[in-house]
Amino acid sequence: MTQGGPDGIVVVDKAGGWTSHDVVARMRRIAGTRKVGHAGTLDPMATGVLVLGVNRATRLLGHISAGTKEYAATIRLGVRTTTDDAEGEVVGEADPSGVTDRAVAECIAGLTGDIEQVPSAVSAIKVDGKRAYARVRAGEDVQLAARPVTVSRFDVVERRGPDIDVLVECSSGTYIRALARDLGERLGVGGHLTALRRTRVGCFELAAARTLDQLAAELTVMPLADAVAAAFPRWDLDADAAVRLAHGQRIEYAGPVPSGPVGAFGPDGTVVALVEERDGVASVLAGFVG
Repeated sequence: MTQGGPDGIVVVDKAGGWTSHDVVARMRRIAGTRKVGHAGTLDPMATGVLVLGVNRATRLLGHISAGTKEYAATIRLGVRTTTDDAEGEVVGEADPSGVTDRAVAECIAGLTGDIEQVPSAVSAIKVDGKRAYARVRAGEDVQLAARPVTVSRFDVVERRGPDIDVLVECSSGTYIRALARDLGERLGVGGHLTALRRTRVGCFELAAARTLDQLAAELTVMPLADAVAAAFPRWDLDADAAVRLAHGQRIEYAGPVPSGPVGAFGPDGTVVALVEERDGVASVLAGFVG
């Protein structure tokens, strides 16, 4: 299989049971190119938004995955598991019937905002060059360090006995499984994640997502320029600046007030590069010409 097909973003509604790698492999066949990647892994049990980049749009993925994400999730109180979700072995049980709604609200408030989160041990984080989950499966006792994350929204939608349906908006690197675990621990009964559906990655929402079967029937690709314009602030260049930037030359930054990557466009609407401001100069993060 050679590189071909469109350059752009594909928003997939991932089905449960599929790994992110499985989705990429299927999309390579659908799009007719090996140059496909994803922005932000979803666990096999999770469903929902998985953003894929095709061909040159793969250069955007690291920057898209750094954006905020939204999830709909279900947390079950009273049961601890090895993986902090329903795919792990049960390692502890307690009766959650005495947990009040007020206690739930107070503990959720303590897990909202800028927090220090210890990721689940069964995760893809590397420890001395080896994935944490591989070390756990090899019988090692893995202790991961806490890391700063931001949980900007953690709302209870409904409580159904031991199950709590929640909506979460968070920064990149936040583990919803770890939120479920920590909520259960704070309530004194343990907890784990039983369902997870990602509803947004950056500006890419579930409403725009399509299943792999739908995409196999009709491939829907957001063109590269449209994707950059949707995901990042836009900076329109004159012809001279566009040519200079495309050739890797330094140009004065005169775009939007920088708070992250900015899409630089030529006068014909072609996206030239993704840039950031450094000491008043446009520094290229990803180039798209050639």
